[in-house]
Amino acid sequence: MSGATGVTDSNAARPARLVPRSLFARNILLLVALVAVSQVCAIAVLLHFIQTPRIERAAGAFASYIVTLDTLLQTTPADAAQTVAAQLDVRAGLPAGVSATPSDSRLRFYQTYQRRTFVESLRRHLPPGMLVRWQGGDAADDGQQRLWIRVHLSGEPRWLALPVPEAAHDDGITTALLLSLGLGSLATLTAYVIQRHLNRPLAHLADAARLVSAGGEPGVLPTDGPTEIAQVSGAFNRMTAALREADATRALMLAGISHDIRTPMTKLRLAMAMSSVPSTDAAFTASAEGYLDTIDTILQQFMDFAGSGAKETPVVGDLNALIASLAADFAGLGHEFALDLGEIEPFAFRPISMMRVLMNLMQNAVLYGVVGLEVRTWTDARANAACVVIADRGKGLGGQDPEALKQPFKRGGGEGQPKGTGLGLAIVERIARLHGGTLELRARDGGGAESRIVLPLSGDAARQNLPDSR
Repeated sequence: MSGATGVTDSNAARPARLVPRSLFARNILLLVALVAVSQVCAIAVLLHFIQTPRIERAAGAFASYIVTLDTLLQTTPADAAQTVAAQLDVRAGLPAGVSATPSDSRLRFYQTYQRRTFVESLRRHLPPGMLVRWQGGDAADDGQQRLWIRVHLSGEPRWLALPVPEAAHDDGITTALLLSLGLGSLATLTAYVIQRHLNRPLAHLADAARLVSAGGEPGVLPTDGPTEIAQVSGAFNRMTAALREADATRALMLAGISHDIRTPMTKLRLAMAMSSVPSTDAAFTASAEGYLDTIDTILQQFMDFAGSGAKETPVVGDLNALIASLAADFAGLGHEFALDLGEIEPFAFRPISMMRVLMNLMQNAVLYGVVGLEVRTWTDARANAACVVIADRGKGLGGQDPEALKQPFKRGGGEGQPKGTGLGLAIVERIARLHGGTLELRARDGGGAESRIVLPLSGDAARQNLPDSR
């Protein structure tokens, strides 16, 4: 039963692979099929309603001529039979290469059809005893096509050679068919051009949708195309306008919250500095300062997550130089990163956002890894992308799902590990996607964890912010 089911499913799925997936290809295939069907129908109408009746009328007229000629030959005197036979090419036997029906030719299918139709119609119009044979041009001595008719010369049966009438020849139909095929090809090409013109707004809409999903701003789509596509583009423009308004409201709200919270925090710091508490309880003061710093860090991460760097303009820069600068800053704080920087050509990226990405990942390595800190870079020639790996020799991912760790407010670490807001990796992934790149978290060989960022070097991917590279 299972084997039969597998075969059935395979057979059911096989025809689906013959149909293109894109709407553009399906429409072109449909148009080509319609043009081909219309041409076949036109040829069928031409043969059945025009050419066949014409050939049959010509065969009937030719049969009347042959019957009349046969009647005259029967009454020919015996002494004049030899002279008549020589003049009309009347023979006692058939020459070699004569056949009952014309030969087939696949390349000239219409000529074959025309000859067969003529010979069959001619046989129907002739008396039953009057036989008809066909001699092709290759079989004749002079290369001419002939019809051999069984007649009676002075009462004796003989074979009479007659030239093939024009109705049995390919009288320009090949040219007509070629012209028809040419017109069909022109119609297909025109349909292709029109379909590409219709599909261009859809392609722009798809690019804009990918840009929005990556956190970018696609701008206003044109609405001067076909009515249906213009309506979709207009709805998309209204949606992106609403998203921009919601994003601006969110940013304004977070900025207001940040301001309203940081103002009393600043006053609290000032009050603590001016009070007598520091001189009497240093531990309490240090603890309070730590809490204030934590609140300030949380507020900053919320602001970073809301901003995402989408409005920052990309500029061509040296990624290795930025990494080396940040590693020097961490070294000044007592955290040494081993650098293995491969050759990466300068490319366009958002410098502040990229610095935020590297700082978050290096800070995570310091907090969760502590030892074995390392940064490696290289260029992936096949993908035309820059690769950055930030690794440590800490406890690793601890069995947690790497994809889940990249979700907002998902915090890693077990007992005794530092806790954060859970936005650091979410910020990193959002900025990576904004550049058309990816973020991957995985366990490091030999222990620890590593974060890998892949950034496309081509300007097109950076400008379009394609998330499909994931």
